[in-house]
Amino acid sequence: MTLAPGVGPFDLVVFGGTGDLAMRKLMPALLYSEGDGRLPAESNVIGVGRTDLTREAYVERVAAACQANAEADSPGDEVWDRFAGRIEYACIDEMAAEPYAALRRLLEPRGDRIRVFYLATHSDVFGDICHRLNAAGLVTETSRVVLEKPLGNDLRSACAVNDAVREVFDEGRIYRIDHYLGKETVQNLLVLRFANTLFEPLWRREFIDHVQITVAETVGVEGRGGFYDKAGALRDMMQNHLLQLLCMVAMEPPANLDPDAVRDEKVKVLRALKPLTEAEAAKKTVRGQYTRGIANGAAVPGYLDELDSKDSRTETFVAIKAELENWRWAGVPFYLRTGKRLPERWSEIVVQFRPVPHHIFPSEAGAPIANRLVIRLQPDEGIKFHMMNKVPGPGGLKFREAPLNLSFAETFRTRSPGAYERLLLDTVRGNPTLFMRADEVEAAWIWTDSVLAAWETIDEKPKNYSAGTWGPSAAIALIERDARTWHEDEG
Repeated sequence: MTLAPGVGPFDLVVFGGTGDLAMRKLMPALLYSEGDGRLPAESNVIGVGRTDLTREAYVERVAAACQANAEADSPGDEVWDRFAGRIEYACIDEMAAEPYAALRRLLEPRGDRIRVFYLATHSDVFGDICHRLNAAGLVTETSRVVLEKPLGNDLRSACAVNDAVREVFDEGRIYRIDHYLGKETVQNLLVLRFANTLFEPLWRREFIDHVQITVAETVGVEGRGGFYDKAGALRDMMQNHLLQLLCMVAMEPPANLDPDAVRDEKVKVLRALKPLTEAEAAKKTVRGQYTRGIANGAAVPGYLDELDSKDSRTETFVAIKAELENWRWAGVPFYLRTGKRLPERWSEIVVQFRPVPHHIFPSEAGAPIANRLVIRLQPDEGIKFHMMNKVPGPGGLKFREAPLNLSFAETFRTRSPGAYERLLLDTVRGNPTLFMRADEVEAAWIWTDSVLAAWETIDEKPKNYSAGTWGPSAAIALIERDARTWHEDEG
């Protein structure tokens, strides 16, 4: 990926510039973009935070963060020196008469170059930041704003955030980011479906039995307890990451790759999600909360221990059987699960095909196994298509399952750019294809709110599961009641 012709210098202003996201994801992504020669000359990165730091002190923090989060093939000293020369810092004192004066001094001399304001803060202050930027005269015709997830904590608050931001930025300049859409494998899903004749004719209820989407984390709340206890796994992961993956699997072919053509189809999927009633939620959802256990070979505390609390009903694990009410997918369940303190960190999509309608082989050949497509998002991005094969050799016909394996690392033998590398530069290029539109966010919240409302009525505590396990036993029962099984990690 290279910058589109004609894209000149830009200023990327990161609010929350001293925070976890900026240091762990954004700055390392920009450093790798520097190493790949993707940052135009004279472009700048401006961290904005409440901490009173000199530019030099801020650069030292960024250096430490980039080193701590570097990959094996991290850029060298020469690349870092170039990148460090781009970094600036502005301390924003919200109580000052002109809180954005320091930022204005940095930006105004640079004229009308592209400005990207990245709001890596809580969504409650998105509208306020945008209005303050506008009042300070910092929002130009070429300015864009990036909004981090989660956007609000329900439909009402999401609509309020959207309305407040749109008072300053029109919809075409608002980039609601979900970094899962920037992953190579997720984008390759479009190519897999729409650039090959093999799968699309089979991509429907007549041939697919069910779909599983798993996003598993080994970490706990990692210092985010205050935020996480107000959000939980449903709001933090399911409403955005997993529903976006569901959209990419289930969407109809767009007429072209125009940003709105793609996003129109995703909105249709979200609007086709069947809302869950109280009775359905009791059968089709599982909430869990981790207790003490073993993770990565070490003893780890439970969720309540990390919160230093005796009681919380916040879920750290959720599994849901979701259904789409449309012609392509009617009757095909989508099993979604995500959780913290699980045994392994990985994300994948499993498309399970139906078995052959008639098995012609003798029983001694082996039991037939239906084909399945496994799309691994992280780690070790790749695609495996599991199919039946004859075991080589004489002595009768025997067969077993074996995968056709497309490992991105082995096939392309190049470093796969991180999601934030791609998405940050997409904002500069003005390409919103991989970002969410307002109606998309709101449609996702409509379905999520139905789950939240049902849980509130049911009024049950999350089921406990030991850290280092695959969630509560009820999550296994959720899928096995339908005579199906969660797909296990293959390493």
